[in-house]
Amino acid sequence: MKHLPKHFRQRWRYLAVELETWPDADFDRGTFQRHLWFAAQNLLGDVGSASVGLSVLRFDRAGPTGTAIVRTRRDEVTNARAVLATLASVGDDPVGLRVRGVSGTVRACEETYLGGRPEARDQTVAFEGADRSAVARGGRVDVAVDDGFVGATNGDLH
Repeated sequence: MKHLPKHFRQRWRYLAVELETWPDADFDRGTFQRHLWFAAQNLLGDVGSASVGLSVLRFDRAGPTGTAIVRTRRDEVTNARAVLATLASVGDDPVGLRVRGVSGTVRACEETYLGGRPEARDQTVAFEGADRSAVARGGRVDVAVDDGFVGATNGDLH
């Protein structure tokens, strides 16, 4: 079967998305994709979510941070960003999403917007008068407490 001429092909845009969650979050690309589709369907309805055509092309999550490349149709970038803004959790894990940029090719999206992210490192910190394990990245620290994690900054630690 022959390819369509370039002017007949579907035009796509690629959104570079930065993910942030608790260090003990447990979800993968498939779960993220499914929740993205549900969020699109809830916000835009069946027809609207089909016209946006959201698809997760790349997904990389290590610990509390991660990145994804989400594909959408060229004319639907605004709706795709709105859907990403409504996604507050993936499964039972709360998640924060930031669209770092939009590009016309996957390669440009990776090189321009997903060059580097802060590396998460495990360490022991003094918090509430006790030594506790924590995951630090950038200026933020997630301190392990009895029932999960507490978000803190370097100024909160002793």
